[in-house]
Amino acid sequence: MYRNRFTRWDGSQRIRLTPGQVFEKLSDYLSFTDDLQQAMDWLLRQGMEWEGARVVGLDELLEQLREEMRKRYRQYNLDHSLDDIRQKLEEILDLERAALDELGDKGKEQKAALDRLPPRLSQAIEQLQNYRFQDPDAEREFQNLLEELSNIRDLEEFRRRYGDLFHGKEPLDYDHAVELMREMERLKKLEEDLFSGNLKSLDLEGIRQMLGEQAFQDLQMLQRIMQMVAESGYVLQQGGKQKLSPKGVRKIGQLALRDIFQSLLRDRLGNHAADRRGPAEIRADQTRPYAYGDPLHLDLVATLKKALARRVGTPLELEPADFEVFQTDATTTTSTVLLLDMSWSMSWEGRFAAAKKVAMALESLLRSRYPRDYFGMVGFFTRAVELKLKDLPEASWNMGDPFTNLQDGLRLAGELLSKHPSRNQHIIVITDGQPTAYFSRGRLYCEWPLSFGGISTRAAAETLKEVERATRRGITINTFMLDDSPPLRAFVERMTRINKGRALYTRPDHLGEYLLVDYLGRRRKKI
Repeated sequence: MYRNRFTRWDGSQRIRLTPGQVFEKLSDYLSFTDDLQQAMDWLLRQGMEWEGARVVGLDELLEQLREEMRKRYRQYNLDHSLDDIRQKLEEILDLERAALDELGDKGKEQKAALDRLPPRLSQAIEQLQNYRFQDPDAEREFQNLLEELSNIRDLEEFRRRYGDLFHGKEPLDYDHAVELMREMERLKKLEEDLFSGNLKSLDLEGIRQMLGEQAFQDLQMLQRIMQMVAESGYVLQQGGKQKLSPKGVRKIGQLALRDIFQSLLRDRLGNHAADRRGPAEIRADQTRPYAYGDPLHLDLVATLKKALARRVGTPLELEPADFEVFQTDATTTTSTVLLLDMSWSMSWEGRFAAAKKVAMALESLLRSRYPRDYFGMVGFFTRAVELKLKDLPEASWNMGDPFTNLQDGLRLAGELLSKHPSRNQHIIVITDGQPTAYFSRGRLYCEWPLSFGGISTRAAAETLKEVERATRRGITINTFMLDDSPPLRAFVERMTRINKGRALYTRPDHLGEYLLVDYLGRRRKKI
């Protein structure tokens, strides 16, 4: 007999996470950086939340640790921590001086040596190591004191470095000061390990003693999370550096598609209007009664069942109302290139992170639902480059090449489309600025705007020439603007007048929704 017992969540229960859930959070961080290791560091430092449960990150644990250190600073002071030792040394010296006084002139030289001892306690004790005591009690007491030399030396250095931080009202004697010093040393070491993210060398038992059981469990969970990432198959080690595996790249695309396209996935298939019928995809899971003009993709079993339900017996008598046909989707193939602005300004307001997420989602959508469609990606900054799926999750805006060469981006997109001909050819441009660079007769030209927020005249003119070439080839250009500045709007309006495409202004947080809905709404139409 099995029994289940339910208790209120108090944070101490073990949080159950799967590698997929951990990687999902990692993919969120990866949206904002081109470095997988940095994304993993963010996950480690900031932790994660999942279904109401929270895994505390290193930064929060680090703050807890520093608060423990601040508590000690506020509570104690070390002003008199060496008074006991100094008093003990003075007592030893007094015993020795009394013995030297009994020797008369023979003890004058040794007495003078005692008077020349340095004021620093550790140095005075070190100097007395070679001294020949005349008083046996003084010598015995000194040997006991000598055993503390290492602690005394450390406490002097500790007071020199951190003494001013301890400003509390509670003074500590020597023994308690040494105990506090060792405790603070452990806290400092834990602080260094937490700050560096060095989980392997972290003293978990020290964390449990200093911060309590909850912090200990949080660190264990962080270690399991990092182990999950390493063993998930989403990440691989390559040349001493961690890289996304092909499985990880595909997973990020699926997650991006789910996040952006979730509402559309709940919609039923076949609701996209098409003014021409293309190849028909039969959907074997859904049927409907035949209507005049429908393709006769007959579901024979359902048709015969309807005839039998109407009249039992042989021979079967079929009527038009008995015909049941499979649902079909009329489709057209599409070739699309996503043109992604990678200039420095795309780093503002999360623009590039949103655009990258959309690119991953589109690629995943086409691979899973429209495998016959071609989808390419081009990034443009001072020049344009083709973006491969495997490189996209770690792609980032380019600060080293700050200009915007949309002309070269359109040229490269046109070359890719010419290699994948289709009756429906699209270029989707995501940008936040007008052109400031162009090629002429094979030479690159960069041109700052005429004024702040103005237009780069030659760059704009050469880019519009490229728009005209794309238009003559039957390529439709749709532009999604992430900035509503008047110069950008004016330039894009000139593009749309030439190409007859469309221009939409949207914010980064709505880019995915607008672009995917727009793409699916138009891909079944013959332009």
